[in-house]
Amino acid sequence: MSHLTKAVLLVAALGLAACSSPGRIPDDGPTGPGVNGIDSSGLGSVSDPRSIAYFNQLVGDRVLFAVDESTISPEARATLVQQASWLLENTEYSAIIEGHADEQGTREYNLALGARRASAVQQFLIAQGVAASRLRTVTFGKERPLEICSNETCYAQNRRAVTVLRVDTGV
Repeated sequence: MSHLTKAVLLVAALGLAACSSPGRIPDDGPTGPGVNGIDSSGLGSVSDPRSIAYFNQLVGDRVLFAVDESTISPEARATLVQQASWLLENTEYSAIIEGHADEQGTREYNLALGARRASAVQQFLIAQGVAASRLRTVTFGKERPLEICSNETCYAQNRRAVTVLRVDTGV
């Protein structure tokens, strides 16, 4: 056998061995490691009003925008008022506000639009009394879609700003 044939067989054998090893990747159920590759065990319980899970699911971690807009809608305003209230009560958290856009338009345009959306949310939260030092913004433009398809239903879900919480370490 040639060296190339041996190498191919070795790689194939290692690949099959890796696939046939159950239990190598932990799956601790719907709220633990192994869910879509994300460790959500640190989010806490939805029933705990001080937890990230509560914020994400009951307060609402995202707001949506109209096409080519960074203006906050009445629906978004209601969610952001709740976010501000939660942040004012839970001062141990800071937030990164992610701005997103749909797949229409150029990469550069959508990065700028995502930045405007994140900034609009940040300014709204600051106006509600959240300290500016607890809020950062980042734009992803069209690079991180929630939905991938070419119709308005998908586009509407991707035109968003998401408030991502983290425990404030004071750094």
